[in-house]
Amino acid sequence: MKTLSKLIYKLTGWTAAGGVPEGVSRAVFLIAPHTSNLDFYIGRFYCWIKDIPINVVIKKEAFFWPFGSLLKKVGGIPIDRSKSTNRVDQVVELFKENDPMFFALTPEGTRKRTDKWKRGFYFIALKAQVPILLCYIDYEKKEAGVGPPFYPTGDFDKDIIEIMGFYRGIKGRHPENFNL
Repeated sequence: MKTLSKLIYKLTGWTAAGGVPEGVSRAVFLIAPHTSNLDFYIGRFYCWIKDIPINVVIKKEAFFWPFGSLLKKVGGIPIDRSKSTNRVDQVVELFKENDPMFFALTPEGTRKRTDKWKRGFYFIALKAQVPILLCYIDYEKKEAGVGPPFYPTGDFDKDIIEIMGFYRGIKGRHPENFNL
């Protein structure tokens, strides 16, 4: 898949920048902006190019035949959003059980414009004691990449200002849907 992903990036003019810092084997991948269905594919190709074993939560309804087994093979983890179980704790348990473990989340939680980011990524990283890797998909530059690791301090209000600052100027496929 690595060779095919490199070919797709080359043919479409995309570049894969950065990567997982040396010594980091477990992290939350915070991917923004998320404004298009294409983001999943661009991000997945990136991870194959960079040899990153990524996991992502996908609503269980997407895991129907014949696509369910394919989604699992590309790192999809089905989640039942109708249950009131604590998803943060579910993912923290996955971090305890797996090394390496790279878990991708979008802070918006949707491709549509939202007024505020969801906080789960932050509390997963904090509870699992792993860094947040600031990842991006910039359609203007046709570049996907991993920025610097961010280690949560426990002060969400302070930390989110720094995290959001990283994403200023990055353009999603539909920039009008990305709200900082």
